[in-house]
Amino acid sequence: MKNNKNTNNNDRFDTVPQCASIDLTIVDPRWILFIRVAAIGSLSKVATLLDMPQSMVSRNIALLESQCGERLFHRTGRGVILTEFGEQLLPRVSSLLTDAESLVDDIRNLRGKPVGEVVVGMLPSAVRRYAGALFAAARAQMPGVRLHLIEGASAQLEEQLHDGRLDMALVLREDEQSIGEAYFLARVPLHLVGLATDPVISNRDIPLTQLSGLPLVVPGRPHLLRARLDHLAVEHSMALCVNVEADSVQLQYEIVAAGGGYAIASVLPGSLDHRLTSARIVDPVLERFVVLVESPRRPLTRASREVRRLICSLAMPST
Repeated sequence: MKNNKNTNNNDRFDTVPQCASIDLTIVDPRWILFIRVAAIGSLSKVATLLDMPQSMVSRNIALLESQCGERLFHRTGRGVILTEFGEQLLPRVSSLLTDAESLVDDIRNLRGKPVGEVVVGMLPSAVRRYAGALFAAARAQMPGVRLHLIEGASAQLEEQLHDGRLDMALVLREDEQSIGEAYFLARVPLHLVGLATDPVISNRDIPLTQLSGLPLVVPGRPHLLRARLDHLAVEHSMALCVNVEADSVQLQYEIVAAGGGYAIASVLPGSLDHRLTSARIVDPVLERFVVLVESPRRPLTRASREVRRLICSLAMPST
């Protein structure tokens, strides 16, 4: 009959005193008893050592033998000796107990500490600032945490957050009102990006209205930045001249470098190669917001909370 429980308390696992170093019961304590009986060679001496009735020692060894379907010990007038079957099991059980003790030590050392994998999405523009520093900080402060870093455009990362494929991601918001419950990391101005030799971008700043009529390399619709540019064009009576549509910043930069027009992007200092230069768009200054967003479909673990803390601390300006 299935699920039949033996009500004899003397046959329960907890009748065998557990070794202090394996108090999490990772291994059936009867195997600890087996090791001790094999080492001492006497059921009565083991019973005295463990302060338990000899009948209980005998009963638990007999139960092991019943479960194995083979005798583990030969009973003699002077005690017990291992059978051939018992001798074959002894080194493997000893190795198992050593591994169990090591695991218990690891569990004790990890108590209260973050462990597990955390999947973090990053904008291409954020990789240089955050990826290496986050890895180094996590390795030093949280050795039990495994980082899985993914690079992608803001829209791609937002989709992966929604689907639960990321724990968190650094993404862009076009306005302050859209930050919501996300963690604010930085504000970055929009720049006009062109060839390094282009006189249109000879100054550090360029008024928004001077973009009117320029051949632009911008994302295709629907895209939050494209929608914002369309709105600005109407608001400031500008002619938004789209020369090429490209949906990643790297694609836009390559097209600009090939003479395809001007890109509009958030440019961090030192992020452009020698072919390109940029000017900050002013009158008005156009800003975007880098925020850290957590997935509503992933559990908030101690590890993910600590990784979030590290990212937010890396975003703080150094003093």
